[in-house]
Amino acid sequence: MPNTLIIEIGIAVLLVALVGLLANRLKFSVIPFFIVIGMILGNESHPAFLDDLLVKINNPGLTDAVNSAWKFFTFKESKPFIDFMGRLGVLFLLFYLGLEFSVGRLIKSGKSIVAGGTIYVLLNFFSGLLVGYMMHLPFKEMMVLCGIMTSSSTAIVAKVLTDLKRTANPETEVIMGMIMFDDLFIAMHISFLSGLILTGSSSFLAVAGTSLLALGFILSFLVLGRKLVPWIDKLLQEKSSELFILVIFSLLFCIAGFSETIHVAEAIGALMAGLVFADSKYIKKIEGMVLPFKDFFGAMFFFSFGLSIDMYSLGGAVGWASFAAGITIICNVASGYFASRFSNLKAKNSVDIGFTLSARGEFSIIMANIGKAGKLLPVIQSFVVVYVLILSIVSPLLTKESRNIWNKLAGQPQTPKKPRKKLSDLEAPLTEANPN
Repeated sequence: MPNTLIIEIGIAVLLVALVGLLANRLKFSVIPFFIVIGMILGNESHPAFLDDLLVKINNPGLTDAVNSAWKFFTFKESKPFIDFMGRLGVLFLLFYLGLEFSVGRLIKSGKSIVAGGTIYVLLNFFSGLLVGYMMHLPFKEMMVLCGIMTSSSTAIVAKVLTDLKRTANPETEVIMGMIMFDDLFIAMHISFLSGLILTGSSSFLAVAGTSLLALGFILSFLVLGRKLVPWIDKLLQEKSSELFILVIFSLLFCIAGFSETIHVAEAIGALMAGLVFADSKYIKKIEGMVLPFKDFFGAMFFFSFGLSIDMYSLGGAVGWASFAAGITIICNVASGYFASRFSNLKAKNSVDIGFTLSARGEFSIIMANIGKAGKLLPVIQSFVVVYVLILSIVSPLLTKESRNIWNKLAGQPQTPKKPRKKLSDLEAPLTEANPN
């Protein structure tokens, strides 16, 4: 049998690129497209309609050809490598999050944003408890579900604000402040899940000990990281591009690997590495060099996640995920209302904030992957796929129409769109002024 590893990797990357181009053309988030293409190709059995078509055609040669081609596109040989690329994607996503996160900036953002962020986390966390209770989930699965429903997608939020040209709007500062607060929750909750799930122990003392170890790991990096920055800057000083990136990557992987050896999620190690580098004087250069790796391996992370999902098993999760998505939107609009009140914004900004923060993506999937590593119930994987697909599509659409939705809810007339002026309209005054 020929070695198909390289060609399979090439085709996988090509397919991810093509669906990414399609998503951009349709002005949607790329995340659901990456997951869906992975789900379609990750199943060893092809769709039922294709089976029915082959039976009707009744051509053994064609059937064998289709089966051979389908087996090739399930990426059997390259799947372990694609999974590893997905793991690297998690590390780069969390590392980049650490680079952009600033505890000092969160403190300076004001009590209003901290209060709004607290309400946001509490409402979404308790909605996770409610849905988990209604689904009769065990405690560990319920805690993972709470993390899934509380983790907003930084990537989708940033893209939506940029695409809609709302980066200069007054509510955007509140949104980004609440995102930072949510990032802090993500770090703390992953450390808690590490102790609860990854230790494999049911003892309360063992779970508490690992959770405290993870928390101590975070606090140690926050305290000692600043003292390491001058040494890191000296190490990076006047280095060529290849040595610069090698130093960064070696520290990133060593810190993430060390955290994994002490039963703390490797994602936490990557996040802490990012927090350390965030105080470097070379931060802009680091971000610029890491960004392409984050984008590439991040895309492969969503694709590899899709490959691991049996799309024929999602039916049982559709109802609960849809219900949870509806609750998430309601809770986020409620938290947006309180955040806008605390920040002295207009009431209409509450729907802007709530709809924007409803997007779910990379961090929800990372939470679910911790559950998968701990061999929790597979319903968590099915739930997160449908939940993320719904909110990664619906949230940007609601954000785009947030002003019209507010006007309808408040009984106010919709703001008419300004008609686009044609070239002839602009030339008319000039023609009248200069008839000759």
